[in-house]
Amino acid sequence: MMTSSTLAPRRPNTADRQVPTKPELRTHRLRPQFGRQILLIVLAVFTLFPVLLVISTTLKTPEDVRVNPFGFFSTISLQNIIDAWTVGRFSDYLLNSILLTVPSTALVVIFSTMAGYTFARLPFRGRGALFYLVVLGLLVPFFTYMIPLYFQLRSMGLLDTLAGAVLILTSTGLSFGTFFMRAFFSDLPAELEQAARVDGASELQIFLRIMLPLARSGIGALTVFTFLGNWNNFLVPLLYLPGGDFRPLTSGLYMFTGGRSLDIGPLAAGTLITILPVIVLFIVLQRQVTQGFLSGAVKG
Repeated sequence: MMTSSTLAPRRPNTADRQVPTKPELRTHRLRPQFGRQILLIVLAVFTLFPVLLVISTTLKTPEDVRVNPFGFFSTISLQNIIDAWTVGRFSDYLLNSILLTVPSTALVVIFSTMAGYTFARLPFRGRGALFYLVVLGLLVPFFTYMIPLYFQLRSMGLLDTLAGAVLILTSTGLSFGTFFMRAFFSDLPAELEQAARVDGASELQIFLRIMLPLARSGIGALTVFTFLGNWNNFLVPLLYLPGGDFRPLTSGLYMFTGGRSLDIGPLAAGTLITILPVIVLFIVLQRQVTQGFLSGAVKG
């Protein structure tokens, strides 16, 4: 006769289960992390290989560059840097790049910060339509109006001048800068702004003393992006600075390549001179760039 105890399902005994030990758990957790680390190392090698090759070629002797072009740091010499700096005129190109990039970046950051705060915090009639009109500049390619802009600058007497090139670089960066800073200011808490208005602070005081310090990370990120775009801009100096007196590093590197195609050592030195300021700027403002993304600066 079958009783209820025999019909009841047998409960699994905890002693029958195989409980993994601590070393097994540690190994199981480390496997995906180890795979990710290997993948990141491979990507880092592929990313750093061109940079290391440029640095190695720059520091070689001219003879070693011709004999062993892919050998890493086989010889150490500063001759390529000296030739690029003096014979290649990269000292003048570096100064011209600074004179073009620093003012245009400063203007873009200043105007974009003020415009972004206005669109995000100050209600006025037609704010949405005006904002989308500004952002429309992101949808219009530069190639569509670069030729009419050339004749416009020539008629205004700004062709082949630093002022004309700075104005063009500033105008092409305002749309993205305004969109970026508006999204950042929109994400900031409104309680501080309301408390400042209750205390009798004006709009200018709220902007300068409260909102601007909170937007420091966003401003740092925008500065890096704008500086990088203006520093590496090739088409604007090539079109609107045809005389060569204010030629920056990008155009100078292009001309140096065309005239001295076999001088790989000085060419690598010129490339290193071109990319080094951008790397230094990113290292200095790396924390601001990271905080700008983590604070929700790219939220719409």
